Amino acid sequence: MNKTNKTIGGLFLLFSLILGKNCLALSASFDPTMIIGDDEILNQSTMTLPEIQSFLEAKGSFLANYTCQDSNGVSLKASEAIYTVANTNRINPRFILVLLQKEQGLVEDTAPQTSSLDWATGYGCPDGGGCNERWRGFWKQINSASLQFRDYIENPGLYKYQPGQSYVFTNPYGAITQEPMTVIPSNKATAGLYNYTPHVYNGNYNFWKLWNRYFPGTINGYPDGSLLQAQGDKGVWLIQGGQKKPFASWGALISRFDPKKIIKVKPSDLNKYTQGTPIKFPQYAIVRAPNKKLYLLVDNKRRLFTTNEAFKKIGYNPEEIITATAEEINVYQEGKALTINDAYPLGALLKDKKTAAIYWISEDTKAPIIDPIFLKTKFKNKKPISVTSEYLAKYKTVDPIKFDSGELIKFEDGFTIYVVENSSLRPLSSSVDFDSLGYNRANILIVNSKILDLYTVGESLKAPVITS
Repeated sequence: MNKTNKTIGGLFLLFSLILGKNCLALSASFDPTMIIGDDEILNQSTMTLPEIQSFLEAKGSFLANYTCQDSNGVSLKASEAIYTVANTNRINPRFILVLLQKEQGLVEDTAPQTSSLDWATGYGCPDGGGCNERWRGFWKQINSASLQFRDYIENPGLYKYQPGQSYVFTNPYGAITQEPMTVIPSNKATAGLYNYTPHVYNGNYNFWKLWNRYFPGTINGYPDGSLLQAQGDKGVWLIQGGQKKPFASWGALISRFDPKKIIKVKPSDLNKYTQGTPIKFPQYAIVRAPNKKLYLLVDNKRRLFTTNEAFKKIGYNPEEIITATAEEINVYQEGKALTINDAYPLGALLKDKKTAAIYWISEDTKAPIIDPIFLKTKFKNKKPISVTSEYLAKYKTVDPIKFDSGELIKFEDGFTIYVVENSSLRPLSSSVDFDSLGYNRANILIVNSKILDLYTVGESLKAPVITS
């Protein structure tokens, strides 16, 4: 090698070292043992239909105007298909969007090939093998992949990679490294990702990278259920699914949340979040759609009144009806329609006369109340109604009642303070983080340790590092 070549070679080596350091820095916060939480992958309510459509439009995606046929031959826009599949299979629509980009680049592709649409999520297309024609088609791809990941969560023992076990993964397509890596998946969702794509780099690393690029704040920001208010501003925002959703009125806020739990933050903290659909209507509002149909809004659902008699039974004054646009109503998920036979359209606490067990009745289900703390907090203004065991038997038993997202709790025999986020508990790393994030100690609930069984422990919450 001559002198010139030695110089070029030295520069190339220096550049490679710098690039290598940058690659390591980019992936420093990537944890291959915990790529996504179980609750995150199962959270079907993170995006409404209009929000999915807006997301695709903002990305300039071909899917924004693409239509497919569902299993019944009904034509649906891609956003409608994603929303329907997510709610039917109880999978996070954000997960479907990230999978579509990871596998075929469809979220950002303006003119994809037909084959990319036909094999949108890579389902039925194993590494090194051809695709199974049985699963060809956009609808089949997103539906089958969603059902597959649901089964990874519900039946982890049926699959090769399981949480808590050690595995060596090859990385034949890795741009960061192609060396084998030993990984112990820490939860079912992460194990499921390895069952679907058995590589760390680039497959599952790309999933993690896309998830955090598309939906920043879902892991490292304020948890779902947080009420944020910028200093010097009157507006209050709900953090939900990594978005900030403004309350259109004070009534919409106080009918659902305790204003004492509002956290004061810097405007720059709020600016990190993309804006979601405004929360316009109070809890239990009755709205009239453009087609004259009436709906009762309960939490994130809309329940159609099937008859005038069903509406009259609830005891509302017709003057309380609020006129709403179709877009405003479609933000809510479709709930069970209300008939004259619905005994508790607003929900109710029922107490078994024989066993003294208390349940929360919602639609046709009953959720057990496992600790009196829920009666003192979540249902403090409701009185249980005593009924027979036979009467309760007609309701389907579901998971026990949990605290709402954003609640602060501490166990009687512990020192750690947790923030509830869906079905996870996010530990606050220190008192410094607690104070820096703006939490109020007066809002901490001291609870029985048995409530821990209702949750998984998620990633710790830490105050953002202040840089100059």
